[in-house]
Amino acid sequence: MIERIMVAGGGTGGHLFPGLAVIEELRRRIPGLEVKFVGTARGIEARILPARGESLDLLEVTPLKGQGFGARFTSLTRIPGAMMQASSLIRSFQPDLVLGVGGYASGPVLLAASLRGRPTALLEQNAHVGMTNRILSRFVDRAYITFDHTAEVFGQTKSRLTGNPVRRDFVVVARRALADPEGFESRARTVLVLGGSQGARKLNEDVPRALAQAGLADRGIRVVHQTGESMRAEVEKTYKSLGINAQVVTFIDEIARAYSNAALVVARAGATTLAELCAIGRPSILVPFPFAADDHQAKNAAALEEQGAAICIRESELEVNALGTLVAALLEDPAKRQAMSLAARTHGRPDAAATIVDDMIGWLGGAQPRGDGPVPSASEPPVGMDQSGLAPAPMLRLGEGQVALRQAIPRPRRPLVVDGTVWE
Repeated sequence: MIERIMVAGGGTGGHLFPGLAVIEELRRRIPGLEVKFVGTARGIEARILPARGESLDLLEVTPLKGQGFGARFTSLTRIPGAMMQASSLIRSFQPDLVLGVGGYASGPVLLAASLRGRPTALLEQNAHVGMTNRILSRFVDRAYITFDHTAEVFGQTKSRLTGNPVRRDFVVVARRALADPEGFESRARTVLVLGGSQGARKLNEDVPRALAQAGLADRGIRVVHQTGESMRAEVEKTYKSLGINAQVVTFIDEIARAYSNAALVVARAGATTLAELCAIGRPSILVPFPFAADDHQAKNAAALEEQGAAICIRESELEVNALGTLVAALLEDPAKRQAMSLAARTHGRPDAAATIVDDMIGWLGGAQPRGDGPVPSASEPPVGMDQSGLAPAPMLRLGEGQVALRQAIPRPRRPLVVDGTVWE
């Protein structure tokens, strides 16, 4: 039975929000579900979760990777204390399942849970499995993966090929987009700029000037630009000086609505961003983070570009005038944007969270699954229909991962909320 679940990890939105999508679906199925999150003070979870009324405990743990010798030594000395703290939290909360969402905070919690005999699972969103999840691969009971080749790390028995979970808002918007694609495209009147939850300096500096070069001020197109914490005021000042109607925010509360309003998205190529782009189906210009592990952002972006769903530009090759010319060409070609949207949507998995919860319930109990049967292992393509009526088409390959096209019905529109402000 699943009555209490502990969610460990975070750090970035790319780790935290897939976990929130799974919790959202579990709560929909299991009334009264108790949830406890465990993260760090420096991660995005410390800002997002308390504001949402979630229970959050913080570990004294810092990253190992990407640190100098001194910082790495300090991080190593903190691991035993973090393990003891995690074990105490597990003993006190008594979770029926511990779910790791990635990031260094997930390591001590999942290890402690495994040693205490608690069921454990993790989400692996990326094509390249990071150090923490590689270590945890020996200990966890389940790994919910997005790319089929990562089953080599976790093993076929543990691995479940589900896709990267997105929140239920994306399912609703995906229905509307698939039911009326032409109307959906015609109502999109913004350019959405996303640098991830931490922001992206290169995008913050170059994209406003490129959008001015594209003549946005004369097109009746607005901008929603997520900057991260540090550069918001600077970017807002830049847009004002360029005469562009822009909403500059550190964080977007209703990101599915922001995607649905976007005629074009300019973004990094993190796994969660790509899952969201494909779930709804948005044309995009992707600028991969150049220092991502094994250059996996560039590989993911290239896979989408090969399918006609996105245009990939290396950060080292990003040039303001060329980007402005490209944006202008796309805004002047609705047929091209609609074709890109369809290609992206073809690779979307808006039902991934429901598929994961089906497997959890079939494995541990706690509510009735949707009746689709167990989730296939990584060697078998998923089949079935989810509770919201999103029926799968034949599975397609996106790079090295499996993805599917979904059918949908329209839902009513709501205003977009950014930084707590309602904006039609």
